[in-house]
Amino acid sequence: MIEPSMWLSKKEASAFFKVNEQTLEVLREEGYLKPGFHWRSSTDPGQLPWKPKAFYRISLCKEVVEKWKDNHTSFDQIAAEAIKDLNK
Repeated sequence: MIEPSMWLSKKEASAFFKVNEQTLEVLREEGYLKPGFHWRSSTDPGQLPWKPKAFYRISLCKEVVEKWKDNHTSFDQIAAEAIKDLNK
């Protein structure tokens, strides 16, 4: 069972939120998920300083990710609509 206060890896968080890992990266890079609040870098010295793994705090990310999902059409939906329009 996943506790809301748990910190999950990018892979675990993407599975939990049902989004791909790149979506989490974009939300971080665009500033929707704030460092130190929504996510933190791994402290594993083997990963520093290049490309440390990010860990996400589920309870604090949930609202942001769900709001983003509600407001963005997936690429699959866009492609399906484009194909439907071509077939008219």
